[in-house]
Amino acid sequence: MTKKNWLLIIFAAALAVVYVVYFTDWFQPKIVKVFHTYRELRPRPHRDGQLPALKFGLARKLRLTEIKIVPLAAWQTNQRTLAVWHLVTDSNSVPVGDFFYGQFIGGLKPAIKGTHSQALETNVTYRLFITAGNVTGQHDFELK
Repeated sequence: MTKKNWLLIIFAAALAVVYVVYFTDWFQPKIVKVFHTYRELRPRPHRDGQLPALKFGLARKLRLTEIKIVPLAAWQTNQRTLAVWHLVTDSNSVPVGDFFYGQFIGGLKPAIKGTHSQALETNVTYRLFITAGNVTGQHDFELK
């Protein structure tokens, strides 16, 4: 092979490496960005001190395998603390990009049969754990 052929092969290999590093997620950590917001489902004043609906969003649509919300202070002392909302998959879940607290999500069911989401308290910090296969994410939030 000539010197020109070797240079072309090296150049093509370098381009392939640049592509893999900058345009694929092969070397990125498997995490997802999570955010939350409060959304009013019906535009009316709050009754009985009810809070607006708590909505979580994900950076991209995922087939979730587990959703878990725990009080942060309790979780820091005991990582086996009971969750206020805990869903796990029983089969293939529906891809979701956002969801409300306590919402039914297709393909997910309560981790403990017969349980439902508990009411969240104000001025308590909670941690949301998201799992979608090998992709994980977490987000701390507090109701004001």
